[in-house]
Amino acid sequence: MDFKELASIIEVNSHTRNKAGVDKNGQIFSKWMEDLGYQVERHTREHIGDHLYFRSQSVPGQKILLLGHLDTVFPEGTFTDFREDDEWIYGPGVCDMKGGNYVALSALRKIHEQQGELSNIDMLLVSDEETGSDDSKFLTARLAKDYDACLVFEAAGLNNEVVISRKGIATLFVDLKGKAAHAGNCYSDGCNANLAAAHMLIALTELTCLEKGTTVNVGQINGGIGANTISPEARLVIEFRFTCASERERVLGAIDDIVATTFIEGVTATLSGGLQRDVMENTPAQQHLLSTIEDLLGYSVPVEKRGGVSDANTASESGVATLDGWGPFGDGDHTIHERASKKSFELRIKEVTKILSYFNG
Repeated sequence: MDFKELASIIEVNSHTRNKAGVDKNGQIFSKWMEDLGYQVERHTREHIGDHLYFRSQSVPGQKILLLGHLDTVFPEGTFTDFREDDEWIYGPGVCDMKGGNYVALSALRKIHEQQGELSNIDMLLVSDEETGSDDSKFLTARLAKDYDACLVFEAAGLNNEVVISRKGIATLFVDLKGKAAHAGNCYSDGCNANLAAAHMLIALTELTCLEKGTTVNVGQINGGIGANTISPEARLVIEFRFTCASERERVLGAIDDIVATTFIEGVTATLSGGLQRDVMENTPAQQHLLSTIEDLLGYSVPVEKRGGVSDANTASESGVATLDGWGPFGDGDHTIHERASKKSFELRIKEVTKILSYFNG
């Protein structure tokens, strides 16, 4: 397999905040899709790259959405080179997820060559996944509802597993207001926001339930003026991840109670933030899709659950049967050692071609 074409987009810096670079990546990919007969619907954005929705002809039958993202985590000048050896390709996005997008493109090209016109197979590439899809998640949720199935092209697992479940994630902020006082002369006059934050940190951490896959982490704490002043303010930054809706509701309710308690008289607390991506759960519809795919391929597909999130969470939440991990296997993602397996590329293209041939109207 010749990776020179893929290298042409790997070498374009597509850091989420580099709108020009993300859009250039999108322009190159748009040309490739237009050559296959796709109509490009561009959702323009001022400060981030444009989201791209590629539409094929719609005919009676099941419809499938292919989902990927155009951005990477690497700022300009930090990791830009593409290279390869006998087993691997290296570079920013080779597995997360320009490589995955290229798997989808390669499969569509094969079907176009074999069957001619493409129909009922659409593709959405968003520009802000690496920063949480704060803008694109609304577009993804709206579009995904119109499809019978969704394949997401994040990297495959070590043994080419596809992903059937991802944790949900919420990011929350607690801002505490106390009363400053001289720590030596007027200690009792103060209301210590730092002390309240410390009590809160312990209570929040105790919401963790590893048996159910729920983790609550206070990843950052700030507060106070100096050692000789009772702290008038503090802030906690909280992330929690969960594997099911019942744990989501348990933790959100408990956080509300903890914030209302404040622990220290005279200290008040305000909660902000919220759910970033809901949980991707294994559903009967997803299992049916997986069984259909296994029948098409003629073998069982290995599966796995992941703690990290992706746009598969959003698609799944919309009710469409969703499977993630259809990109190539790679490792070192989000580091300068990112690489992807050449053999995995070949396998994934072969598999996705068979799957999409089934949906092609």
